[in-house]
Formats: sequence, C-alpha cells, structure tokens
Amino acid sequence: MTDMDAYERLIKTFTPRDDLSSDDIALLRSMPLRIATYGKGEEIIAQDSEVSESCLMMTGWTGRAVYLESGKRQITALHIAGDFVDLHGFTLKYMDHSVVALTATQVAFVRHDELKKITHVSPHLTRLFWMLTTIDGAVQRTTIASLGRRPALERLGHLLCELDCRLSVVGLAQDHRYDVPLVQEELADILGLSVVHMNRTIQDLRKAGLVTWQGSRIVIHDFGKLTQFSGFDPRYLNFIKRER
Repeated sequence: MTDMDAYERLIKTFTPRDDLSSDDIALLRSMPLRIATYGKGEEIIAQDSEVSESCLMMTGWTGRAVYLESGKRQITALHIAGDFVDLHGFTLKYMDHSVVALTATQVAFVRHDELKKITHVSPHLTRLFWMLTTIDGAVQRTTIASLGRRPALERLGHLLCELDCRLSVVGLAQDHRYDVPLVQEELADILGLSVVHMNRTIQDLRKAGLVTWQGSRIVIHDFGKLTQFSGFDPRYLNFIKRER
C-alpha cells in the first residue's frame, strides 16, 4: 500500500458528496503522511492522550473504544479504509476514547500543522473536513438510537446496511457482498449485546433469509427488504452530491 493509495481512499470518500477541483486534489496529495502498521488488538491512539496528528485509514478495520473503570469496553464506531478516524482531534487535541486495530491495519497520520495549512488556503477543503466530522456525529446519533430503541435483530440488520453503503463507496463491497473480518465478541461490543445473544442474533438473521453469513463473508440477498426490516435510511451518511 502506497501513500498514493491513502490519498485515493480519501478522495473516494469525498467525491460522492461533492466535486473536487484539480487544485483540491493536488492539495490533498501534497499532505505529508506518516505510514504505520498495527496488528490486531493493538492500540493506535490511547484514551486520555493529547494528539498532534489525525489518523487516515488505509487498510483494515479499526474501532473507537471507550473503556470503563470496570474494564468493560464499548466500541462506539467502526472505521474502514478512507475514514479520517480522529479528524476531530485537530480541534479538540484531547482523545476521550481510544482507537484500536480490530484487524491488521495500515494507517496514515497527518500532522495537525499540515491540516492547519490547508484550512488557511482552501475554504472548500476546510468545509469538506468539517463535513466528515459532522457525518461522524450523525453516525453516532444513529448508533445511539439503535442501541437504545432497536431490537437486536433490527440493530444488526441496520449495521449491515450501513457497512454495505460505506464499503461500496471505497470499492470494498460489490452487489451487496462484502467481508466483515470481525469476531462475534467485537460485534457484540459494537451492538451492546452479550456474545451468546450476538451468536443467536446472527443465526436468526440467517434463518430469516435476509443474509448469507459464512465466516467473514456477508451476502445481503434483498437490500431493500433488509433496509425496510431494520429501518435503515442512508441519508445520515450523506452520500448526496451537492456543493459544500
């Protein structure tokens, strides 16, 4: 994986939502990157740390995790290639959660000094970076609503619909087929379920004929039916092209 791949993933994240000029693209590609790799389970960013860089996903899956004093963990968000995991750290400087590699992962760190330079010369890219943080907020609100009000089966169906949309944009899903290389314990941490309940929920989703789930491979048989069943409305992901 090269630096150019990191830029291309980010560009693919922007372009379904707004057009990028040649100057925009050149400016994005001019950002110096610090490439780092992590093994499954390694902490990329520590909770309660001060940060001077933001982390752009290149490959693999990561999770934002909040740890309680009891040692229990809640994964509050999943991140895939093309995501700026902690862009909000550019303004906050302090991390109230950690970022953990859920698979073997490669990331590109961008110094906040470089992001500041872009905000000085490109109001358009500044708005697009702001857009990414506001979409993060929309995903968090939707996740909270799912955890608080959706039954487990609908909660899982909603997550699978969201992942289908996000993975498709960066070329990691086709025809509603994609891989989720996570173990059931990690999925349980995301959906607020016990591991036993998580296993039963996956089995129930299979029995309903909505998905085929073998190992890490997921096939959604009728995306429209699954969206209706789970109450999924993709507007919160903002895959709507308009001038920002």
